[in-house]
This record gives sequence, C-alpha cells and structure tokens, in this order.
Amino acid sequence: MAKLTKKQKEAKAKVDANVAYTLIDASTLIKEITNVKFDATIDIAVRLGVDPRKANQMVRGVVTLPHGTGKDVKVLALVTPDKEADAKEAGADYVGLDEYLQKIKEGWTDVDVIVTMPSVMGKLGPLGRILGPRGLMPNPKTGTVTMDVAKAVKDVKGGKIDFKVDKKGIIHAVVGKASFDADKIADNANELIQTINKLKPATVKGTYIKSIYMSSTMSPSVEIDAKIF
Repeated sequence: MAKLTKKQKEAKAKVDANVAYTLIDASTLIKEITNVKFDATIDIAVRLGVDPRKANQMVRGVVTLPHGTGKDVKVLALVTPDKEADAKEAGADYVGLDEYLQKIKEGWTDVDVIVTMPSVMGKLGPLGRILGPRGLMPNPKTGTVTMDVAKAVKDVKGGKIDFKVDKKGIIHAVVGKASFDADKIADNANELIQTINKLKPATVKGTYIKSIYMSSTMSPSVEIDAKIF
C-alpha cells in the first residue's frame, strides 16, 4: 500500500470517521481537504438497499443539477441533415451521421454524451459493443433519443446527467467541482439524492438509502447522514 503524503495525512486527519455530516458541512469539508493543483471533481456515492439483479429493482434516472457539473461536456449529435443546424445552434460539439458512425466503428469515442433521433437508432445497434461498455449508447429513458435534439443538447450542456445503480447497488455521480461554493455543491447533491429517493422501487423493503459518501479527486471520503433524506 502506497504511503500517504503529508497533505493526504492532513486531509484525512480533518475527517471524523465517526461523524455523518450534513450536506452543507460535508461540502464545506470536501473543499477544505481538496489539495490538488487542478479543479477537482466532486463525486457522490449512494449505496441503496436494492438487488440490481432484479429488473424491478434497477434504479436508473436523469437529473438536472441546478448549478451544472462544472465540466465541459462534449456532445455528439447523430442526426439527419435537416436537424444539423438545430443541433449546432444548441451547442453540440460534433454534428453529423454516417461519417461519425464510421469513426465510432473504427474506435473513436472521444465524447461524453451522444444524442440522436429515433430513426437513427437502427444504425447505432451494431455499435452497441463499442458504445455500451462506455455508457455512450443513447436511450429514450435518459432523453438522449428524441425528435427534439436541440433541447436534448441544451439539457446535457446545462447540467443534465443520467445515473444508474451498479452491480454492487451503488450509484456514482458527479455533483460539481472543487471551485464551486459549498452551497452549490450541496444543492446539486441534494437534487440528485431527492431524485433517487423518488425512484424507490415498490418492491424494496427495509432501508432504501443505506449510506452516502462524498469525495473529490484524491481526497478522503466524507460520510453524509442518510437519515435526513
């Protein structure tokens, strides 16, 4: 196991492992213990009392963070020629169809989100083995397969993210950057957690939100009091 640096030791010492913090206190503390030279990403991990192997307990959804993610999201709009101007005006970084399908087939995946139209999904099917593992396959449930491509692009650029519980029953999501004010980080985290709460499957018994942890790039994690949600 690698030895902790002086800064890492100091950061760890500021976190009380026996305390579950409020959102605002956790957000303030995360900013205080983040000591990297770049604008670190703030992540949240929500462990749920679900069995992801059961289809009726698969928790997945979308949320628009009130203050955005702080990240410049690169969007590819795979659209027919009549929708290209709308997608470009909405802020898509890459717009087109066949040329980008060919690039993806050759291994290009240098984007964060792909937005497309229902009529194009048939062409994307064969690329599932490339896009699926990278979480890039458009999905109607997340609003990335739609006739209103311009709105979808604007939503993604404005802080809309999709989340999905993993095999261990945990949802991981970005809720901001270390440069954000603590209250903005807390607002974003609260919006995510409240959305997850609304998606509680009817078949889940017992505690739904078991634990919540916040961390930044290379920082210790801070526990958030899950009982307040």
